Amino acid sequence: MKNFKLYFYVLLAAGFVACKPSFETPKPSAGTADFSKYIAVGNSLTAGYADGGLYLEGQENSYPSIIAKQMQAAGGGTFTQPLFNQAQANGSGYLRLTGFTATGSPVTALVTDNTAVTGQTAIPGFGNVTTYAKYSGTDINNYGVPGIKLLHITLASYGNLNGFYERLLPGSIGTHTTPYIDFVTAKPFTFFSNWLGNNDALGYATSGGAGDVLTDKATFAALYNLAMGKLTAAGQKGVVATIPDVTAIPYFNTVTVAAILAGVQKANPQVQAIYINAKTAADGTTTYAPRVATAQDMIVLTFPTAKIGTMVSSPAGMLPYGLTPYTPIENQYVLDNNEVTLTKDYVNAYNSTIVSVAGAKGIAVNDMYTFLNNVKAHGLVVDGVSLNSGYISGGLFSLDGVHLTPKGYAIVANEFIKAINKKYNSSIPLANVSAYRSVKFP
Repeated sequence: MKNFKLYFYVLLAAGFVACKPSFETPKPSAGTADFSKYIAVGNSLTAGYADGGLYLEGQENSYPSIIAKQMQAAGGGTFTQPLFNQAQANGSGYLRLTGFTATGSPVTALVTDNTAVTGQTAIPGFGNVTTYAKYSGTDINNYGVPGIKLLHITLASYGNLNGFYERLLPGSIGTHTTPYIDFVTAKPFTFFSNWLGNNDALGYATSGGAGDVLTDKATFAALYNLAMGKLTAAGQKGVVATIPDVTAIPYFNTVTVAAILAGVQKANPQVQAIYINAKTAADGTTTYAPRVATAQDMIVLTFPTAKIGTMVSSPAGMLPYGLTPYTPIENQYVLDNNEVTLTKDYVNAYNSTIVSVAGAKGIAVNDMYTFLNNVKAHGLVVDGVSLNSGYISGGLFSLDGVHLTPKGYAIVANEFIKAINKKYNSSIPLANVSAYRSVKFP
């Protein structure tokens, strides 16, 4: 009987072993795509911009470079970026975290040594343009240009107006005549990513609606169709991304009306409201008027909070800044509720165009609008680590509150890869997000 029981247990154990599920990682494959010559088209996010600047470490951890590394397992070729060299590693200069105040506010400093800045050139009818050391290579796969809008891609003179684009072009500033879309499609390629369009809304938003304008919807649609026609002219496949909701980034969610008011009330409990100069309607009107700020009004990250309550001149005499309708916080520091509504309306229209054109071309879509809104609402757990859209502590966004950390770029790269794999039945392996850093602490 004892032997029978032993035999039974051995069989039972063997059965459990036999039924143990096995997990097989798909063999890397390109599916119906060809990754041998991948190019990335886009703006600062594509270039690897971070911490308020473009610098070598950010370039090396751009989402296209991460995608390209993963693509190599599925037939991807060499991916060349226009990197700054080691002597110019700090590129345009950038912010670094130096510590925190007694109340927990971050303290940053601008890195100004070992940059690639070569000077400024006055462009007639435009102004001064900062120039950077020229990229000396002949091959480029990452065409990310900080500051570029979809509105700029056909502008022949754009190489004279943007130093980040100028450094990629042969010849001297002031002599350039090559439109961006022609430059990026001049050499053969087999696959592309396109994340143009962010700045057509972001510039308006980050200036508080005061220093830029939203690109006309019909103009955006025409230019996006033109760009995608060029990128797919030889039958190339690719992936596009939707434009994020600006209200999902920490640039607009860190300095809040409630926090400012609470700080004022510690010193003066009688203060009941913060005043802003706000847009009077969610349309094209340029009429502004002072009113009490609400939770729906978004204060920019760069707002100098120390100004609140300081005595400033007004039509009614010297009054505390931000605390009266005669001394409201200026437009450039606030994306007010009506400006938020207007910006979202344009972004939704832009994204409708992006999805529609991609669908007509049979191109994969990475819906970053939905993804980043979900991260803001629910957070994200990656490799057992909780991440969110919080400034510094969230792990995803860099010190400028708009662009990403290397970890954030790795997560975005994986979202692109998922969209590619789904559309083209490919099996590009995902990047190891834990191998990339978040905000660098002092």
